[in-house]
Amino acid sequence: MSAVEWAYPDVAPGIEPLGGRVLVQLKRVKKTTSSGIVLVNETRDQEKWNTQTAKVVSVGPLAFKKKDTMEPWPEGVWADPGQFVRVPKWGGDRFEVAVPGEPEEPALFMLINDHELIARVIGDPLGYNEYINA
Repeated sequence: MSAVEWAYPDVAPGIEPLGGRVLVQLKRVKKTTSSGIVLVNETRDQEKWNTQTAKVVSVGPLAFKKKDTMEPWPEGVWADPGQFVRVPKWGGDRFEVAVPGEPEEPALFMLINDHELIARVIGDPLGYNEYINA
């Protein structure tokens, strides 16, 4: 299993977005660093809730459309399922789903409005570090 497959496991979220919302899967947090240091729960929780790199899972039927006419946005669709994006640190509806065989490492999902996507990731989705602004 590749690092990207581990970070974004193929797990059914059990919901689909309504209206102009986008369902994304956020990057999972490892228990240990690459050098083998075990991270304490506080550190892992802090990283989990600060992650902003996500994989688009599905889009609602009204996403990327003008709400009054249902015409597609002039800019087109910002992101399709399977693409990686950056999302806001705050906001959205976040929830966890157990990964079969890995009960201690759940998958984290987030529902956000279509216009809240920040950027499309065109590089390595694991190549970004998220930071806390003090």
